[in-house]
Amino acid sequence: MSLFDDVAGAVMGKVMGGNQGGMAQVAMEMFNQHGGLNGVLDKFKQGGLGELATSWVGTGENLPISAEQISSVLGSGAIAEMAAKFGITPEILSNQIAQHLPSVIDKMTPNGEVSPDSGSLLSTVLGMLK
Repeated sequence: MSLFDDVAGAVMGKVMGGNQGGMAQVAMEMFNQHGGLNGVLDKFKQGGLGELATSWVGTGENLPISAEQISSVLGSGAIAEMAAKFGITPEILSNQIAQHLPSVIDKMTPNGEVSPDSGSLLSTVLGMLK
């Protein structure tokens, strides 16, 4: 893991609230694999869950997502691969992503919209530091 990933993971952990370092690393991995925030949102829209993803970006209430929906959209193979990296089961990882992803995306889009810089994880993390 690079120095940037370490710093970004620490910031994401702080944004997610408390001791969520492992989930911050999972979030970083997921955003990196799918082309940043826009890529992750597109993945959910393509998977038929655009309404859920839109709620996480908007300023209203974040709609919940299930672990099964996470596995369906991201793919069980990708989930299993990420879970193996962190030494947990795919089921635990899917549940953790389902629990935290809405709030992570919500905090990455505080004005209720995806800015042009949101596709860049570096810009997003630096914006969180301000």
